[in-house]
Amino acid sequence: MEAEPLLTGSINRSSADYGSPENVHIDRRSPKTRRLSYSVAEESCKVEGDEEALYVQQAVVFIEDAIQYRSINHRVDASSLRLYRWYYSRLCQWGLGVAIAVILALAFVERPSSLSLSSDPRIRLSPWEPPCGLTEGIEMVCLAIFTIDLAVKSYLIGWEEFRKNKWLIGYIVVISASAIDWMVSLSLICDESLRVRRLIRPFFLLQNSSLMKKTLKCIKRTLPEIASVILLLALHLCLFTMIGMLLFAKREDPKENGEWETYFKDLPTSLSSLLVLLTTANNPDVMIPAYSLNRGYSIFFILFSGFGTYFLMNLLTAIIYNQFRGYLLMSMQTSILRRRLGIRAAFSVLGWQGCGEEDTHTPEHTERVRVDAVLQVMSRVQMKDYYKQAIIREVKQYSDGFVQWEAFRKLFDELDKDRIKEHPAMPQYSAPWIQMLQRVFSHHYITVVGNGVALANVICICSILVLDSEKSISERDDYYMEVINCFFILYYLLEMCMKILALGWKGYISYRNNIFDAFLTVLLLGLQIAILATYRLPYPKWNPESRGIMSLWDMVRLVNLLIVVRFLRIIPDIKLMALVASTLVDLVKNLRAFAGILVVVYYVFAVLGIWLFKGAITAPGQMSDISNSSMENITTNFTMECGSYEQLEYWPNNFDDFASSIVLLYNIMVVNNWQVFMDAYTRYTTEWSKVYFVSWWLTSSVMWVNLFVALILENFIFKWDHSNSCSVTEIERTGYETTVQLMFKEQIQEPTEEELLNQLHHHPHLHLNW
Repeated sequence: MEAEPLLTGSINRSSADYGSPENVHIDRRSPKTRRLSYSVAEESCKVEGDEEALYVQQAVVFIEDAIQYRSINHRVDASSLRLYRWYYSRLCQWGLGVAIAVILALAFVERPSSLSLSSDPRIRLSPWEPPCGLTEGIEMVCLAIFTIDLAVKSYLIGWEEFRKNKWLIGYIVVISASAIDWMVSLSLICDESLRVRRLIRPFFLLQNSSLMKKTLKCIKRTLPEIASVILLLALHLCLFTMIGMLLFAKREDPKENGEWETYFKDLPTSLSSLLVLLTTANNPDVMIPAYSLNRGYSIFFILFSGFGTYFLMNLLTAIIYNQFRGYLLMSMQTSILRRRLGIRAAFSVLGWQGCGEEDTHTPEHTERVRVDAVLQVMSRVQMKDYYKQAIIREVKQYSDGFVQWEAFRKLFDELDKDRIKEHPAMPQYSAPWIQMLQRVFSHHYITVVGNGVALANVICICSILVLDSEKSISERDDYYMEVINCFFILYYLLEMCMKILALGWKGYISYRNNIFDAFLTVLLLGLQIAILATYRLPYPKWNPESRGIMSLWDMVRLVNLLIVVRFLRIIPDIKLMALVASTLVDLVKNLRAFAGILVVVYYVFAVLGIWLFKGAITAPGQMSDISNSSMENITTNFTMECGSYEQLEYWPNNFDDFASSIVLLYNIMVVNNWQVFMDAYTRYTTEWSKVYFVSWWLTSSVMWVNLFVALILENFIFKWDHSNSCSVTEIERTGYETTVQLMFKEQIQEPTEEELLNQLHHHPHLHLNW
């Protein structure tokens, strides 16, 4: 679960927001507000012994905030800190994430239910629909969890900060609106035609991710630049529409009206035809009627698509990439400031812990912390063990017992470093023949040979599949396939055992590709034993009757499938391929916030699609009509235009339930034949339905796909530059922890000491006064 800042947009704040900075005395009016005081005139630092544990607890929380790029503007008394750490614990955040996933997934079960085998209205059986109160009960539990989440967040940041936080105010509105709509549903016995709360459920996903909020803000700021290019694109579209309507006007000879009849009959048809041509989905169909009459008409379509598709659309991609990257860089600057501010706050409170009444406030005393205090804090911080141990090792190297500010700050540079995976030492054997086996099977060439054997196995499977492609299952002879598989599986088992002997068990599993290899090898061995135990030893023309759960062909097919998947073991051994694969993994792990925005957009458009188009397209036959006839007989008396929704049998693509709506929106995003869907819903509903489809195309295909391309480029370039001097072995040993913040680290400006101290001075709950 992504870290959620308790307060967004509160980085730059005047001192007037939090009271007068001249107050230098200890504030004991409220136990919930901790005020540390530093008076130059008194030249003394008064810290009660009972409060030492509080300072440690504050430092622990501030460092955890820094690690997760969270804001430190929250309550810092002992009870609030315990609540804060519980709230951001893995269990609590996972629970909140599960509640969000459950309430979003309810759309698949609620009416209209998606729980049917097929979405084709001609053959779809009535789906199971939950009884009234089941999904509503689950939804109320989720809303209760969100209410608790809201209450905890609001308490931790305080009332003054809560009033300034638009996301939390929106949180209240959404929960309240959902509860009211929920009560309306129950009062109507779940028979209402419109559930407004389904449309606002994605808000729960948005508000729980700080990076999603940043992404949404960046998109909002990028819209003016995008709008300028879209306006130019619209002008280009309208201009060529006018020219096209003039060129392809209706003529006296019906044989010359093919272009007019199909694509330029009126203004809406002309606009939609050229808009689809902009996506190349109807090219060259749109120009064939005119091109068949006069080859010169091709110039019109080439000019339109050449300038629009290859210039303006690519220009739009460049603007989205450049502008969004700039705004994202600004957002990442805020994240880096949060990390540095959290580290500085931890250093400050630990510095006060180290102050006694006998200490004077010289720079030597105020800009250092005790080593034992730092070690005590680090032992309690929740972070990855690798980074924790690295920081602890660095701290223990300070022999004078104190850590200065610059050294303390540099300790946490470990968080930005790649994790170098150290493999365990190989076991020592006394027998010479075992030592020889160890040298042989620990060599890199054994892996190369194993990859060659895996390739040979895949080639054998491919050859047999090609030879038997025209045969039915009963005509196939599985003898040769089974003998080949037995031989290769025995080799895989031998290779795995010898590598374990050479590297030791811990050394063997320290390589990720070995774990993958061993898992599939054991699985293949188990399946092979099951085949031999069920169907005995193979022999020519071996085709025994089906026994048990799976037939022989099903089991052999599963073995072949696993062997093909096992061939992916070659990826870590090819540098560029390993780099591409790790980039994909990083995209899944670290750019999930951007995918989350896409999920939100899909969800909203799917719900809107159900509201607007549910049941709009009626199939020519129903399930009861086809019990004794084939699907072809249904459309015998149904006239269909070539290339239409009906002729292409796109019936499963509809807005009749949530799951089929998601699939249909994906098909439109791909833009292949998307004009077929737009034309069908225009014919069955109204011309205004085109607004929905064009809006989805602009949102998904133009904006979001281009944005993902830009982020993939950034991620790949970062990793390519980072590993350009690494060998394949070093890539295997290096666990790249690529985050969005690290991708832009070189372009981010580090905050100055004055900026950090100013932010600490204006902390709403922790007052460090100078």
